[in-house]
Amino acid sequence: MDQLPNLGREQEMLTIMGLNSIDDIFSNIPEHIRRSEPLPLRAPQTEEEIWHDAQRLLGANIDLDSRPSFLSAGLARNFVPTMVGAMATRGEFLTSYTPYQPEVSQGMLQAMWEFQTMISELVGLPVANVSMYDASTAAAEALTCAVRVNGRKATQKGVVYVSQFVPPHRMQVIENYLQGAKTEIRILEHSMDGHLDLKAAANAAGSCAVYVEQPNAFGELDAGISNLKSIVGENTAVIVGVDVVSLGLVEAPGNYGADIVVGEGQPFGIGPTFGGPIYGIFACAKRYLRQMPGRIVGQTVDVDGKLAYTLTLSTREQHIRRHRATSNICSNETLIALMGAMHMALLGPEGLEKLARRVAASTEATKQAVLSIEGVELVDPKAANFREFAVILPIDAAVAVSFADAAGINAGLALGEWWDGMSRCLLIGCDERTSQSDIEALVSTLSQWISEVSA
Repeated sequence: MDQLPNLGREQEMLTIMGLNSIDDIFSNIPEHIRRSEPLPLRAPQTEEEIWHDAQRLLGANIDLDSRPSFLSAGLARNFVPTMVGAMATRGEFLTSYTPYQPEVSQGMLQAMWEFQTMISELVGLPVANVSMYDASTAAAEALTCAVRVNGRKATQKGVVYVSQFVPPHRMQVIENYLQGAKTEIRILEHSMDGHLDLKAAANAAGSCAVYVEQPNAFGELDAGISNLKSIVGENTAVIVGVDVVSLGLVEAPGNYGADIVVGEGQPFGIGPTFGGPIYGIFACAKRYLRQMPGRIVGQTVDVDGKLAYTLTLSTREQHIRRHRATSNICSNETLIALMGAMHMALLGPEGLEKLARRVAASTEATKQAVLSIEGVELVDPKAANFREFAVILPIDAAVAVSFADAAGINAGLALGEWWDGMSRCLLIGCDERTSQSDIEALVSTLSQWISEVSA
């Protein structure tokens, strides 16, 4: 290249690119959406002023533990033992990232292996990965995994069925994942009480996969799901989304035919934290192993015959050509997942069962107390519930939530925000921290509101 005139570095680069100014770089962006004026930012602040503003902004948030809270809808208020934070902030865990060099990462790899083992035992399936971003990405990845495995044998090629009552935020993620994969989503019908319509489920036979949740979006444990595998057949993957704590009491999905199990791992290891960071679980039958997304730690032996661990079956786009990758999940939530493993290890099998019983007991106690309010009915009076239950109120549930909020109570989720036709339905969530005084406050507030609107 001929020697350029003595220009500034910026102008030199522009000249080489054949441009006259920085503005030319952005010429493909429409003029009306470019910022021609500086952002209206305040003048520089001292550290003391910044700290004061941060406290003011953070003080506007409402801590779930600062008031009676019955808001669940996917994330659980929980109690995490102090030991979890103490161990997770050790440098060996906190500063570690991807253990690409197993010879110097055996401790981290073994911890990841232990997490996989716990999840595998919990859900009743032989293989688990080291976590996903959350339950929604895990569900979407499970469906794409099933399409890759079952696509050729499926009589309904490129078709998956998804439960009618999958929460909208999860459904949106599923739709985003599948819209570019030439995969058709069909709705797996349920009755309006939330239970799976087993006759309608026969329509899913021969598809690539069906996705259901246990408990469902109304917190109901649906016995019909245990028959789903026999209805749809061997070449259709049954994918079950679970509440991980419920598995301390409820049968593991792998034991009744689930091929893939996903869910939110958040109840183990970390609080709701305003929606993140959290982690999702993913476990599967061996048939789906090679198409499983994310990281997998394998157990082997080293050159001396000693037990060793290493990343295995790495078919992410970081490792192979992008078009051949099983997933674009290039990372995971390792630290948060290990916090979950620490929590599970501290609980042990008996502790997990006790935790599940506490959640189930608080759910039942709250349900019976709320039903004592005149005019309140269950969406399904016969259902067994875990963590959540849905009630029908005499008037708009969103108004009830606002009334309770003004009284200092998080009453739950107005289901009209999720589905049309359910504006009078309120989803009430419970956990191991739900106290008798919390329940009494909720009942008192709802009773007062119903009395006022009925007068």
